[in-house]
Amino acid sequence: MSIPPPVPTPVSPAVVGRLAPSPTGLMHLGNARTALLAWLSARSQGGRILLRIEDIDTPRVAPGGTRALQEDLAALGLICDEMDAGSPCLQSQRRHLYDDALTALARQQQTFLCSCSRADLMRAPSAPHAADEGPRYPGTCRDKAWPQVLQEAKQAGKSAAVRFRGGQNVRFVDGLLGEHEQLVDDFVLRRADGLHAYQLAVVVDDGLMGVTEVVRGDDLLSSTGRQVALARCLGFAPPAHIHVPLVLSPAGERLAKRNRPPTVRDVFARGVAAETLIGAMAASAGLCPPGTRTTANELVADFAWTKVRRTPVVIDPITLQSYQA
Repeated sequence: MSIPPPVPTPVSPAVVGRLAPSPTGLMHLGNARTALLAWLSARSQGGRILLRIEDIDTPRVAPGGTRALQEDLAALGLICDEMDAGSPCLQSQRRHLYDDALTALARQQQTFLCSCSRADLMRAPSAPHAADEGPRYPGTCRDKAWPQVLQEAKQAGKSAAVRFRGGQNVRFVDGLLGEHEQLVDDFVLRRADGLHAYQLAVVVDDGLMGVTEVVRGDDLLSSTGRQVALARCLGFAPPAHIHVPLVLSPAGERLAKRNRPPTVRDVFARGVAAETLIGAMAASAGLCPPGTRTTANELVADFAWTKVRRTPVVIDPITLQSYQA
């Protein structure tokens, strides 16, 4: 009697994380803290961490923004892995991939054209539900034939946008925030000005780059259902999502580039060392005691999501100077 060969032990796929900053301004402390947590998560699991510059919204890209982001990440010790196609990956060079995805979705009848302007949507009954991405879409063009929408847009002197055909409920489990269920709306995939939307670009890029884990601020939690639904339609396995609490200003306000919050470079200009800033960001997450001076590499061995706080935090650049002694 022959002895059957041993059954191989299943090997878990390697973790692939990513840092995906937008070069619309200098990196503020909220961006930096989220990048640190994403980097630590991937490295602590023996995984890779990729850098992608999300410069798809070209009118908002700041001159020199990409180089500044790379320099700030390097100064913080958040070194990313090289990619076969070169590093970093630039969304502005991948538009053909987004067009291919739109074609695939159209073949599945998962898209429709929309001639509605933002003003049209603001006048709709759903306008009170407006959020950062604009008012909720009321379905005006959902059942119209494409030639009709194109004609309406032409008569109004504009182009048509492409929307995803939503309506499905999506369930997912967030690594910090637990189970969620979201109703997917008819969100924009390509804007009327021809620019591909963030929702499409990020899903295509994560899928093609083999990203398995996405760590980002919890202000983007509401986009997760959309991206999971879109990934499934495109044949990608949705990555695991971990949404971390935001960094707030000392006044309790959310950090946003439009409000000109203190940046990593501002902190360095005050004479604060990178080890002090890394320690402060780690301490704010519950990974080390306040006042600790450390490096990202030194934090890898003891990193665990079970230690990370689930509430918003404040990092005061002025207080950091007292840790320099």
